Amino acid sequence: MNSKKWLIIILVLLVGAFFIFDLGRFLNLEYLKGAQSKLDDLYAANPFKVIAIFFVAYVAATALSLPGAVLFTLGAGAIFGLFTGLLVASFASSIGATLAFLASRYLLRDTIESRYGSKLQTIHSNMEKDGPFYLFTMRLVPVFPFFLVNLVMGLTKIKTGVYYIVSQIGMLAGTFVFVNAGTQLAKIDSLAGILSPKLILSFALLGIFPLIAKKIVDIVKARKVYKDYPKPEKFDRDIVVIGAGSGGLVSAYIAAAVKSKVSLIERHKMGGDCLNTGCVPSKALIRSAKLMDNIKHSQHYGVEEATGSIDFAKTMQRVHDIIAKIEPHDSVERYTGLGVDVIEGEGRISSPWTVEVNGQTLTTRNIIVATGGRPFVPPIPGFDKIVPLTSDNLWQLTELPKRLVVLGGGPIGSELTQAFNRLGSKVTQVEMAEAIMNKEDPDIAQMVHDKFISEGIEVRVNTKAISVEVDASGEKVLICESAGETIRLPFDEIIVATGRAANSSGFGLEELNIATRSNGTIETNEFLQTDFPNIYAVGDVAGPYQFTHTSAHQAWYAAVNSLFGTFKKFRADYRVIPWATFTDPEVARVGINELEAKAANQAYEVTTYGIDDLDRAIADGTNHGVVKVLTVPGKDKILGVTIVGSGAGDLIAEYVLAMKYNIGLNKILGTIHIYPTNAEANKYAAGEWKRAHQPETLLKWVEKYHRWRRG
Repeated sequence: MNSKKWLIIILVLLVGAFFIFDLGRFLNLEYLKGAQSKLDDLYAANPFKVIAIFFVAYVAATALSLPGAVLFTLGAGAIFGLFTGLLVASFASSIGATLAFLASRYLLRDTIESRYGSKLQTIHSNMEKDGPFYLFTMRLVPVFPFFLVNLVMGLTKIKTGVYYIVSQIGMLAGTFVFVNAGTQLAKIDSLAGILSPKLILSFALLGIFPLIAKKIVDIVKARKVYKDYPKPEKFDRDIVVIGAGSGGLVSAYIAAAVKSKVSLIERHKMGGDCLNTGCVPSKALIRSAKLMDNIKHSQHYGVEEATGSIDFAKTMQRVHDIIAKIEPHDSVERYTGLGVDVIEGEGRISSPWTVEVNGQTLTTRNIIVATGGRPFVPPIPGFDKIVPLTSDNLWQLTELPKRLVVLGGGPIGSELTQAFNRLGSKVTQVEMAEAIMNKEDPDIAQMVHDKFISEGIEVRVNTKAISVEVDASGEKVLICESAGETIRLPFDEIIVATGRAANSSGFGLEELNIATRSNGTIETNEFLQTDFPNIYAVGDVAGPYQFTHTSAHQAWYAAVNSLFGTFKKFRADYRVIPWATFTDPEVARVGINELEAKAANQAYEVTTYGIDDLDRAIADGTNHGVVKVLTVPGKDKILGVTIVGSGAGDLIAEYVLAMKYNIGLNKILGTIHIYPTNAEANKYAAGEWKRAHQPETLLKWVEKYHRWRRG
């Protein structure tokens, strides 16, 4: 039997003994008043022994969360007087509370973490920053049951020493009131009389003190940060936004919509990476590649002699035409029409209140940094001898590379690997990790890997790029290492897709000493504020997610907090963030997967539905993939979903909505889905969960009932 079970047995026996032997009869006001004279005599005869016994009993009662702590505190005042009673009661209650706290932590926290680990991350983060303030407030206000405080706080990650010290100080005022009342025990008719409404109100007001103190600390910190930067008496603008990518555009849009004066500064192209070098051009290229794949496999659809060849220059021209068609959505003209002051130029933050651009200085109450990111090119020897392609410059290609190396097995690298292979390049994908798409579950990543192999792509995992060599004839070779073996990969072009770096330097942040993280992203709080409360950061430059839709999501919080934060600030909510990798099959995800659940020590159940069984997918010839749902054990509450298959990025939307509004699998199962559609896969996955959770005992009785009805 493990130590936890022994501790539970001991606690149950101790609590049981309290009630079995009716020890509670000693913990009431009448008994205490009646026994006071005897207790006074015992204390006078042997003070240290009485104090020791009283102290241990008080600690035990508090540690076991037994009723009667108030009576112990009154008794301390009645027997020992104000000073000694306060000393004994204060330490006994704090030590007992800490023991109860430790018991809760030891017995319950692992179980709670395993079930709700991912949901508790925000609570843990807030407790790490402001836990002592929260605890101090609860200790000051008697309306919070102290045993419940001990239980709940044990589930958090607040340090034991901090818990004890804050409890000791926080409970002192309330302990004093009861100990002092105990010195006048004969005058007390009921416990209700001790805590009068006025006294409770006083404690409540006192409980607000830590929050006020925190606000004062924030103000003092802000004053310290701003001390070298005089605040202008008036401002030209409410917000200046630097960067016109997704985060910057949405920030400016919201600011203009609520009639504030906003300037949007962009040094290069409106629309940022997503429009010009990322999402839009890559999806246009993928569409052309998919058409070529359809032609290649046309016989599967009964189409004979279908042929096609790629004119790569025209394919790339189509990409640019699509960018041009979407450009008006993000254009200077559109945003100027919405009321945004759009400035084409290079902005530089010269103080928390000023931004310089095109020789003029703009004064502003708030600044939103939305400068995005750029492809990260690792310092591989020999790269200086070639021009490596990235998602920034590959769109200038006009000739299809015959031999292409894609360095990186993440979403961008995988999308480009498959697209160029389908267009006709001989592609080798190089990934130093154990698998491509290694943030996905191994079974999910393997589906994409197998698909790549079936299409003739050479996928090299556990392979590290060492250097690039260029011989006298101009032949370019990537030198790699795998399992101690040197590998030479000749190539015509190489695409580097090894991640992205934040654009957090070169426009004034360094001079203001605004903190950045180890990966270069700007450090922000939960409200997206930097070290200067009026300077915000959103999108790729801030993290933690580098998705266009997340940038837009953050932009709402930054814009609203900057304009109305004096009255109410909103914490950025990352609980339900979906994303997709647009390979074929697509991989879409929302919430956690198995890798993340295991890392967070969170309990889960897995339900899968194979899309090879789906009627519409069979009819379309896209019957490969899976819907994989993680749920709370025994419940239909969704923790996360991964979908692999055609149109997975669209199918995941139903689960995004479900998780956002706490809709379980039972309700998805009870929702009509059009037949035949791919969306039925979501309903069938819910059906698989239902079948695995049938009430077997009830069904046996139902079977007997039907048998009886048949006669």
